[in-house]
Amino acid sequence: MASSSGTSSGTSQLQNSGSEEDLQHMVDQRKRKRMISNRESARRSRMRKQEHLDGLTAQSGQLRNENNHILTNMSITNQLYLNIEAENSVLRAQMAELTHRLQSLNEIINYLNSNNNGFFETEGAQINENGFLNLNPWNLLSVNQPIMASADSIFMFLINGC
Repeated sequence: MASSSGTSSGTSQLQNSGSEEDLQHMVDQRKRKRMISNRESARRSRMRKQEHLDGLTAQSGQLRNENNHILTNMSITNQLYLNIEAENSVLRAQMAELTHRLQSLNEIINYLNSNNNGFFETEGAQINENGFLNLNPWNLLSVNQPIMASADSIFMFLINGC
């Protein structure tokens, strides 16, 4: 019996050591599975991070293009604005000059009307009692010349004779 008890105790030790090995083997498998799962999760995380980075890079490029387009449009619009401002400035100066000429002519008409009792006649031009200038078509060359003198100098010229 002694031999059977020794054998049974040896068998139980083998069974215990076998179950401990199985247990250790199961723990090792779980660790490997967890490690593989963690690696796979980390790989997916890196892929998501890379995709996000790629999306942000593409969005950044698109926004740069839009910004350049807007800056170009603003530059063109600003140049057009400056051109129109310059044109307006020229037109204002021309209007001021023409207004000054009109005032000078009106002063001449008023002066001539007040000194000649409503009717004045010169070569090719007549100023009637209503203040309108009637032109002789054969003497239009002198009318088309720009007036560069003030009303006072024209009065002096007309008073002193042509």
